[in-house]
Amino acid sequence: MSQLFTRRRFLIGSTLGAGTLALSGCDLLDQNTDVATVLRSAEQLTMKAQRLLQGRDALAREFAEPDISPSFRVNGTSAPDSDEYAELAERKFANWKLKIDGLVERPREFSLADLKTLPARSQITRHDCVEGWSAIGKWTGVPLKSLLSLTGLKPTARYAVFHCADELEKTLDGSGRYYESIDLIDAFHPQTILAYAMNGRDLSVGHGAPLRLRVERQLGYKQAKYIMRIELVDSFAGLWGGNGGYWEDRGYEWYAGI
Repeated sequence: MSQLFTRRRFLIGSTLGAGTLALSGCDLLDQNTDVATVLRSAEQLTMKAQRLLQGRDALAREFAEPDISPSFRVNGTSAPDSDEYAELAERKFANWKLKIDGLVERPREFSLADLKTLPARSQITRHDCVEGWSAIGKWTGVPLKSLLSLTGLKPTARYAVFHCADELEKTLDGSGRYYESIDLIDAFHPQTILAYAMNGRDLSVGHGAPLRLRVERQLGYKQAKYIMRIELVDSFAGLWGGNGGYWEDRGYEWYAGI
């Protein structure tokens, strides 16, 4: 988990500033709840500052067709390891449905064909991975705000949680099931889409077929792949480690703004 340690050191060094904390290693961060609390406070400050300076609807940079990277690495899981997903992929996701539930007035299910009949958005953006690489790709899909408008949010809804098909190592929470979340400000951002196509073709399995999140003002680990369900919640208290995401439960910050 060297990437995690590297990012923690980065957070301590750059987000809090030199001299704010004098830590000899990452283990101290895990053992010292006061340090973790300070880091979470710094994360909130970063989020609020970015939104104040840029505006809630500020757009990530978009590029032209010639800028698209000739190769685009697969981030995260290359394929979910489950019989359920394998069967869906074999049938080209004809039987797949996206469920939207939780704190909504009208729970809904959408097939891939349903999603493709809705007004779409295409955007050419840069994917920045926490591992240090980046690539530019063209993403096409349904704006998340359109689907949330169809389901109707209850007044207590605060976050959209993306439950995914992939399972990683079964540690910490005992499940290993990948999940991610964003707040409603990012959920309703014009560039936040549920992408079903990349570079003019249906998503490959490696890139998250049949549906992945694109929330362009955040780092790559927020771009959840293999989405099966979107749950609207008022807090993360009932979700595995309680920090709003698979990697967040393992030390990454929840708000990964760039």
